[in-house]
Amino acid sequence: MTATAPLVAILDDEPEIRRMLQDALEEAGLRTLAYARATEFEAALNRVTPDVCLVDLGLPDRDGLALVHRLALESGAVIIIISGRAQVQDRVTGLELGADDYIIKPFDPAEVVARVRAHLRKGRSNTERVAQEARFEGWTALFDRYLLVNKDGTEVAFSHAEGEVLRLFLESPKRLISRAQMQESLGGAAGDSFDRAMDVRISRLRTKLGEDPKNPLLIKTIYGAGYIFLGDVVWA
Repeated sequence: MTATAPLVAILDDEPEIRRMLQDALEEAGLRTLAYARATEFEAALNRVTPDVCLVDLGLPDRDGLALVHRLALESGAVIIIISGRAQVQDRVTGLELGADDYIIKPFDPAEVVARVRAHLRKGRSNTERVAQEARFEGWTALFDRYLLVNKDGTEVAFSHAEGEVLRLFLESPKRLISRAQMQESLGGAAGDSFDRAMDVRISRLRTKLGEDPKNPLLIKTIYGAGYIFLGDVVWA
């Protein structure tokens, strides 16, 4: 393990889970920090910048979903929920609030390591392949700051998860993007929960872009086929 290895922050109140995850991740060459309480975790974020956050929802001192939502808005880290809540609605809610992935307990540590590595690879690929600023139809998307800025200077924050969808649209303007292509590009298990999560992320992007939900002009739904982003895009 090196000082430049990606840093994974673990928040879980079960000591066995924390030890198991730390052992598996460090064996894979990743750095880790582990916390039992949300207050300790949030205080640590003022000092360190993790690449990935593994967050349990059943916390003793904070609502886990509220914390996930805050991290999605304020952090550039990949957010992976680890939880014993196995209902589809719980997974959908977690993804809607900005999580990048959802792993159900009990889990195999090897699966967690594989998913962490997959998200890190995807993040490096995006950074290397694409500039961090795009302009379209009076808006500027600043992916390194998770901000949309309109022509009068008003700033609107977007989450990491919303940014992945926005980047996908801006990379392929005026081309149909199918649900299958979205699933392949963004990862996650195909099915109703993925589709619903994408619907929510797209709806939130439309709202942040000031779109009329009944007649959106930028992100058009092609029913039964997918979506098309109709704006002209210039990457800086």
